[in-house]
Amino acid sequence: MDADPAAFRPAPATLIVAADAARAGHYPADDPALHRVRRGVYTPRTAWEDLAEWDRYLLRVHALALTRGDAVFSHESAAALWGLPLFGHPLRIHLFDSRRTRSLTYGDVTAHTSEEARSHVVRDGIRSSTASDTVIDLARTLPPAMGLSVADAAARAGLVDPAALLPRAESQRNRWGRHRMMWVLSRIDARSESVTESLSRAVIEWCGFPPPDLQTEHRVEGRLYRSDLCWPEHRVIGEADGWAKYAAGAVEAVREEKRREDALRRAGWRIARWDYAGALQAAPLRAALLAAGLPLTGRADTANLAAVGRNPRST
Repeated sequence: MDADPAAFRPAPATLIVAADAARAGHYPADDPALHRVRRGVYTPRTAWEDLAEWDRYLLRVHALALTRGDAVFSHESAAALWGLPLFGHPLRIHLFDSRRTRSLTYGDVTAHTSEEARSHVVRDGIRSSTASDTVIDLARTLPPAMGLSVADAAARAGLVDPAALLPRAESQRNRWGRHRMMWVLSRIDARSESVTESLSRAVIEWCGFPPPDLQTEHRVEGRLYRSDLCWPEHRVIGEADGWAKYAAGAVEAVREEKRREDALRRAGWRIARWDYAGALQAAPLRAALLAAGLPLTGRADTANLAAVGRNPRST
């Protein structure tokens, strides 16, 4: 199953094709108020400077789409269009080209090929790998915790059916990255509500902690609360977003969260908190859970823990 959205994510800033501007007597290369996104395509410099790195990447994808109408986007480029998580600013624009027998990189573009038959979808004239192929491609190539975050997000958004992804991946002839891909696809859980939760689930496993329950409901003092991650047998709750979700000046929300934690503690729960950086660094997450009394029940995967936050595909 691949969902059928009305459109991909739109360009987050205005794009100007130099050839079109030249016909109107305007030459973007000579205009200091414009930023060159790629050869022949510009955007207002102030708009570029205001964009987050993932939106700058999405703008690069749309810039290529303007000049390459036949391009079929894949990997991180397809993920940007589908609205799936990106980690850093990907170095390359990724395309799928069924006419090639080998992958090829030229400039900032990598054109991929595949032994498998693939289809693509078209929205507003832009072509992209299906959501399922995008998830499988990134499960092969991204660091596994990041690949899991993409897969969880796709499942959460209803873009893919997790039960269908695993047999689809198992039938592929390409063996490269297969172990990593199967690790990711066997752990997809649409209940993970954020990238931080998905990263945390990977780190929790690699630290050697027991697996958590997700989105558990707790009725305490006449009210119903929900936790991100929970170990009922150990009376431990993990909150994977820290205070970041209350950082918009919502003072009352912070107070309500404090009341919630106090009520859960009175009911005998111990609460561990960490944020996105704590999950990427692994050690803060581990320390928070140990301090809350969660025991280690397995052996640590030191190699994966050391590389959680490293993504050679992005800056």
